[in-house]
Amino acid sequence: MTDAPLSRAKYNELVQLLQRAGDEWVQPGPGMSDDDVAEGFRNLTHILQSALYSHQEFDPERPVFNRIVSPTRSFTGDNSDAVYFETPVAPGREYIVRGNLAGAVYTSFTMESGAAGGAYATQTSGVLNDTQMDIDADGNYEIRLGGAPAERNWLGIPDDGGRITTRHYFEFPWSASASQTLHVPISIEVLDPPPPPPRWSDQRVADSLQHVINHVQQKTVDAPKPQPGVSPAPFVSITPNDFPQPVVPGNMAFAAFDAAYSMAPYLIGPDEALVITGRWPECVFANVCLWNRWSQMYDYVNRQVSRNRANTTLEPDGSFKMILAHEDPGLPNWIDTEGRPLGTVFWRFFLPEGEIETPQATVVKFADLKA
Repeated sequence: MTDAPLSRAKYNELVQLLQRAGDEWVQPGPGMSDDDVAEGFRNLTHILQSALYSHQEFDPERPVFNRIVSPTRSFTGDNSDAVYFETPVAPGREYIVRGNLAGAVYTSFTMESGAAGGAYATQTSGVLNDTQMDIDADGNYEIRLGGAPAERNWLGIPDDGGRITTRHYFEFPWSASASQTLHVPISIEVLDPPPPPPRWSDQRVADSLQHVINHVQQKTVDAPKPQPGVSPAPFVSITPNDFPQPVVPGNMAFAAFDAAYSMAPYLIGPDEALVITGRWPECVFANVCLWNRWSQMYDYVNRQVSRNRANTTLEPDGSFKMILAHEDPGLPNWIDTEGRPLGTVFWRFFLPEGEIETPQATVVKFADLKA
């Protein structure tokens, strides 16, 4: 036994990183309460949970799909109406993915590049959605990753390797992500499989801890810092209660080629509500979600903090009127703010057809709304 095994050094490095992230990244900002800071620590530990659950022992030579977010693992803008999986894949390998739609209105496989060893993806290199897949009458499909290109049922792997993100979107009146009975069957098999990996050694454990460090560090202390007064993307507004025109984000990491997004902060007082009017576009999936300051969804298990087309009541002309309020106004389409005066409203529209009407928001007195 050596005096200083590599695994101990990496473990100590991880502990130090967590301390640094707590000190430097979970920082109070303008208008933040102690509860807001506390949610920063919740977010940090959820990121750590993701690193340990998946990235610590992910092996692109022997991949397995793990669920990315859940009601108890929330980060990077999760979604109450979707189930996501991820796994790394290696360049030069070929894989077969088998699955079933399980009632999803939209299913896709996105290849993220620059994501080896637990690292944060740098960009989206390709996407394959269910319109580009052969699916049988029972919803079963089979696709291929890597190997010889094909027009359908195929997705290439970047030269530096990649990570597959799967998206399974549902339009139920209830939350698909919160369901304890919804099962999305999916598996991945490597063709020409390699021999068994070496036993767990000091070096191998140290390498796996490095993956955890990479994942936590890039999502916290090394994450791009917001620039005051500057929008980070065309679909992001920095003006409260003012939504930008929904647009497709291109090859931005962790974004989908097939979706148009619109995002803005909301700001309402304790005696106010936000009325949002608009119209669902022609598309395969659409919803709106509320996030906290750390891009975590509000409590969608116990509260109505999002809306999709299946649980939205429309006006006679087909438009909608959403009501963000701290308590139930007794009117259709209430979205529960959990009493938060400030948060983020995020819209998703998948495979939209034509121009999407930009939602319009108006601050009103809650008493007037009830009247």
